[in-house]
Amino acid sequence: MPSSSSPGLLELIRTGDPDPPSERALDGALDAFLDFGIRRTSVNEIARRSGISPATLYRWYGTKDGIVAAVALRETRRFLDELEAGVDPDAPPEDQLAEVSVAVARRLREQPLLRRLIETEPEDVLPRLTTDGWPIIRAGADYLTGHIERLMDEGHLERFDPAPLAELLARVTHSLLLTPTTTLELDDDDAIRSDARDTFRWLLRLPPRTTP
Repeated sequence: MPSSSSPGLLELIRTGDPDPPSERALDGALDAFLDFGIRRTSVNEIARRSGISPATLYRWYGTKDGIVAAVALRETRRFLDELEAGVDPDAPPEDQLAEVSVAVARRLREQPLLRRLIETEPEDVLPRLTTDGWPIIRAGADYLTGHIERLMDEGHLERFDPAPLAELLARVTHSLLLTPTTTLELDDDDAIRSDARDTFRWLLRLPPRTTP
C-alpha cells in the first residue's frame, strides 16, 4: 500500500478497502491509538494487536505516519458513509444538507480519538490536521460535491459548479475540528438544523420557504 503522501490513500475513501488483512491492521492501530495515543504506539504494538507482522505493515504503509494517515482516512470514509445513510433523499435540499450539518456537529463533539489526541498530543496531531490535512478536507469536499450534484441531477437545484462551495464548507468543518470553542450551539441539534437550513437556502439561492 502507498505511504501517507500517496494519492492512492484517497481511493480508500472513495472505493473502500476490500482487503480484510488491511482492515485488521487499521483496527489494531485504532485500538492502540485510543489506548496509548499516537506517539506512544509502536508499529510492533499495532502488529501484536492486528496479527500482522511489522514487516508487512511497513511494506503496506511505509511508516507509522502512513498507518496514521490510513486510519484517519478510513474513519473519514466510514463517517461519510454514515452521513449518506442518514439523509432522506426525498427531503428538500436545504433539509438534506442541514441533516449533514447536524451529523457533523455530533461527530465533532463525540469522536473519541480526535478529541483525545487534540487534547493530549496537539504537537503531533495538529500538523497532520493542518499542513498535512488536505486529503481529509478533500474527502469531505468530494462528498459534498457529489451530494450537491445529485440534487442538481434530480432537479432540486439549478446547475452550478458545486466544487468551490463544497470545499469552503469542508474547510469550515475542519476549522471547527481544530477550534471547537465557538458561539455556535454545537450541542443543540435543533439549533444547528435550523441555522444550517437557513444558511443553505441562502447559499443555494433558494426561494423563501412558504408555510402551509
